[in-house]
Amino acid sequence: MEHVHGPEMSNEQLADYAPRIEGLARDHGLSFYPVDFELVPSQFMMEVAVYGLPVRMPHWSFGVRYIYQYVQHRMGHSKIFEVVFPGNPNRAYLVDDNALPENTLVTAHVLGHADFSRNNQLFARMQDQVGYHIVEQAAERANRIQAAIESHGERRVEAVLDAALALEANVDINQPLNRPNYPETVERQERAPLEGFQRYYSQLPGEEAPEPPPRHQAAAIPPAPEYDLLWFMARYAPEMEDWERDILLAVREESFYFYPVFACQIMNEGWASYWHARLLREADFLPHQVYLDAIKTHSDVVRPYAGDDQVSLRVNPYHLGFAMWERILKDCSMDEALAIRRDEDDFSFIRNYLDEDLARELQLFNFTRRPGAGGEERYIVRDREIDLLRENLVAPKFNYGGPRIYVRKLGHDGTLELGHDVESDGRGLDINRSRKVLNYIQRVWRRPVKLETVDHAGDPKVLEPEAEGEDG
Repeated sequence: MEHVHGPEMSNEQLADYAPRIEGLARDHGLSFYPVDFELVPSQFMMEVAVYGLPVRMPHWSFGVRYIYQYVQHRMGHSKIFEVVFPGNPNRAYLVDDNALPENTLVTAHVLGHADFSRNNQLFARMQDQVGYHIVEQAAERANRIQAAIESHGERRVEAVLDAALALEANVDINQPLNRPNYPETVERQERAPLEGFQRYYSQLPGEEAPEPPPRHQAAAIPPAPEYDLLWFMARYAPEMEDWERDILLAVREESFYFYPVFACQIMNEGWASYWHARLLREADFLPHQVYLDAIKTHSDVVRPYAGDDQVSLRVNPYHLGFAMWERILKDCSMDEALAIRRDEDDFSFIRNYLDEDLARELQLFNFTRRPGAGGEERYIVRDREIDLLRENLVAPKFNYGGPRIYVRKLGHDGTLELGHDVESDGRGLDINRSRKVLNYIQRVWRRPVKLETVDHAGDPKVLEPEAEGEDG
């Protein structure tokens, strides 16, 4: 455990408990980089949760998210106990006015996250590429963007951020972060041998043998469908300035960093919840009342529903992940559980380890929407078919939860032709919203942009940006 900052503590007790909880965690085989805990005001915590980082590039969309989070918080629909950023060291923020039992639980919870992020292969691969000091790196990027605002004006910088943040889900994490440009040429395919009349004609007297074609020819751009839109735009936009390319690549790098958090949410939150419960249960140095109050907080965190309603269609990832890890640790050895933590993400975790018995115990089901009286939608329980249930749980995680868009072709005049992978997506696009995003793209691409897709009814559409001044 590294530093504990913030107001003086009845929290002296927390400073005493923390290293002892860490010792318990290591005794159980958990391994993690040091954790730098910081106690912060709840307002600061909410800003970190909304912006994603303590210091981040300025943009109006974060303000919209902040207002939503603030309203939810004021209405009692959400409480943020901690925010942790994986790295070396891990950076963890705790709310300074939380009660001692809450922050004691959070300390144990964060150690579970720290173990997961160090040892899970997806987390490790992304951090090896992005680096282990995201908080400092994000602050440095924010400084560069502030310098760009001072040099080029807020309006121009905001236009680039509009495009970059609209496309932050459109990265390809199967490609390396620092990937080279496409090859400029490819080897020309050999012509098939002449046959029949053509072969006879080529052998007539006086016919000169044609010059052999060049061995190489210009490569198509892209050579195959390109799903990393931020990378492609930064590398191949015909008129983009270097500072604009830098902003696109900065947003792309942060998307790489956050992808494992998104793709392992159920596993990661469940793992941290399992360990905070187990470590507190075994922490015989905790006063009885601190333990009881911490376990009450645990019950609130891992309740079945993600909202206050007692009937909810939103699955709480803490609850589902905690239940799955409890079952796994009951049925498997610790070594097997550690291997699952290392090798899986939410896709394989749900598909491999959520069985029918557990789904029934957790009252998970498939539902369908139907129109009801007054235009309101009704939700009807359809079945508990386990394969469909698993796919319904992981489907929102596909491609960062956004539509799967790719570059089809870069035209000779610089036209950017985009396609929509409808088959993988399984859905059409919101046409008005898509046109708005195309507007953002065209402002920084500065050449024509079009997108082939389908609408919600499945009808083919070719979309182009709205004319400037139109409402979308």
